[in-house]
Amino acid sequence: GYISTNLDKQNFNEYFSAANVDIYTNEKNIKAHYQFIGTVEGQDCQKKSHHAVPDEIIARTQARRSAFEIQANGVVFSNCALLTQEQLAQLNNSNDAQQCHAILICYAKAYAIDTKSVESD
Repeated sequence: GYISTNLDKQNFNEYFSAANVDIYTNEKNIKAHYQFIGTVEGQDCQKKSHHAVPDEIIARTQARRSAFEIQANGVVFSNCALLTQEQLAQLNNSNDAQQCHAILICYAKAYAIDTKSVESD
């Protein structure tokens, strides 16, 4: 019979894609030529009130994965926002409000960094 595993190629690629994106505290810490590509976000959804609260690590990893998809290899996180069901409903994001008790969204600026041009200290 056919056995399905979590390690299919798609999951494998997605798992490693976030690892290819470095996190910088701010732009001054990027010691190489870089170019701003765009903003990305990641989120973690708390399905029910008794489930674990949304996890910032999951949201940040998802943002790094999104950065990777637009060919970025570095991100600078601006902030994370926790949205309750009431706030989600006000955003007319009713789909999320129905599915999540709360959502943590993390925003980041994504950069293409020329790692070959890294200046030594």
